[in-house]
Amino acid sequence: MSEKQIKISYKPLWRLLLERDMTKVDLRKKTQIAPSTFTKMSNNEQVSLDILARICLELGCGFDDIVQIVDTNIITTNR
Repeated sequence: MSEKQIKISYKPLWRLLLERDMTKVDLRKKTQIAPSTFTKMSNNEQVSLDILARICLELGCGFDDIVQIVDTNIITTNR
């Protein structure tokens, strides 16, 4: 039996910050997002849509400009 798992990557966000010469700390302060949330994002863990929306509003971009979704298949067996 196979099960789908969704993997999130924030590489597009980190690239966008580099292009705009902005640090994670700059963005965190402007959006008032907790440091622990940025730690989650650095580890490619999921965060709320509210957080992503605040980042998009600050950077004037869309979700697809900051998040990449990778669909992976995990194969599991029933024993």
